[in-house]
Amino acid sequence: MAQELYLIRHAHAKEKYFDQKDISRKLSTDGVQVASKLGLYLAQKKIIPDIIISSPAERAIRTAMLIAEQLKYDVDEIHSNDELYEASVRTFLQVINFLKEEWAIVFIMGHNPVISYVAEYIADAEIGSMSAGSVVKIVHSLSSWSAVSEHNCKFDSYIDSESITT
Repeated sequence: MAQELYLIRHAHAKEKYFDQKDISRKLSTDGVQVASKLGLYLAQKKIIPDIIISSPAERAIRTAMLIAEQLKYDVDEIHSNDELYEASVRTFLQVINFLKEEWAIVFIMGHNPVISYVAEYIADAEIGSMSAGSVVKIVHSLSSWSAVSEHNCKFDSYIDSESITT
């Protein structure tokens, strides 16, 4: 059974002000619009995740919530994973490797540069730096999520919020 992994970079955030912690940065007005537009696009394509996992950063959680609302996905079912904030490629990959086998479609919300590095690492594709509010779809037919590793998945598509028409 093919499984689909959607690596989603959070939408555009406001600049950090003087004494604000990075984890507390909120989405910009444009970021809110982009996240909603991305959710609507995914809903129109009937891409409904079995689970949404997000970094605990305000901008990532809010992006996840706006996408979930468009998908009619219960926002209370979004899982926040502390390990995704400031994660290394190894840590991010461990999150993927511990996904439940029954989850066929998974959304993981994270940050650059690691989300771009992970996409390239597992899909053996040159993706470059993912723009804010973009998605990389990766597929695999491995025996389990725990088998996902270097270059053993397939890059399927890159969805940039700028190219979405709804």
